[in-house]
Amino acid sequence: MAVRRWPDSVVGMTSSRLSRRALVGSALSGAALAAAGFPARAVAAAATAVALPPLDTQALRAAISDLDHPQVTAAQVVDATDAERRRIERDLHDGAQQRLVSLAVNLGLARATMRDLPDDARKVIDEAHREAKEAIAELSALVRGLHPAVLEDRGLDAALSGIAARLPIPVTLTVDLPSRPSPTVEAVAYFVVSEALANVVKHARASRADVTIKRLDGTLLVVIADDGAGGADTSGGTGLAGLAGRVGSVDGTLSVKSPVGGPTVVTVELPCAP
Repeated sequence: MAVRRWPDSVVGMTSSRLSRRALVGSALSGAALAAAGFPARAVAAAATAVALPPLDTQALRAAISDLDHPQVTAAQVVDATDAERRRIERDLHDGAQQRLVSLAVNLGLARATMRDLPDDARKVIDEAHREAKEAIAELSALVRGLHPAVLEDRGLDAALSGIAARLPIPVTLTVDLPSRPSPTVEAVAYFVVSEALANVVKHARASRADVTIKRLDGTLLVVIADDGAGGADTSGGTGLAGLAGRVGSVDGTLSVKSPVGGPTVVTVELPCAP
């Protein structure tokens, strides 16, 4: 199987988008510190404190090049991609996110304690503090989207419980697994449930949803049901086609039963060694 090589514009996209957001915060914080009379050396240190480290694009290209081999399976490609996603998540969480948190705390302290600043300087500090908090929120959402730490640390039950708790409708979650599946299958199951529940909230007009996950011999069975209006179609624009593609990446299957008037039941079967 041939694997298409990623162009530089694609490989560097995530780093570029995050770096622009971080630079806004660092520029504002530098202006705030300068206006407050801090030395230029301190201003420069603060401005570079939140700079995001570049992605290891050379290592990523090497990994992709290794996969460009006729004997490599689709599952191996998915495994490699998932491993790289987890690495990026750890780097962002342990590096840039912590620096942004520290920056926001310091700006908050400056705003609270430096009460004799001119109005212009205080406005700059307020804006920098707001930008830093927004950057933290955006980065946190990105990290969760890449690979939530709670999934790796505690598994599907804990990770999906967090998603269910944040939804505007009640969700009954039942996870019955004697052992954890492989990280790749576990990640696919997590994102399938996450995206399916998002579709329920956005499109189904449902009052509740139920999620059941269990292992049947060599299969991980995932069922998402809701009492909404029904009429869901994998060929429509409800995101089900994307779910089918994600499930198919690990040789799984997805079926949808959604008569007009409801209910809708999405059933996913993922290969999972017993």
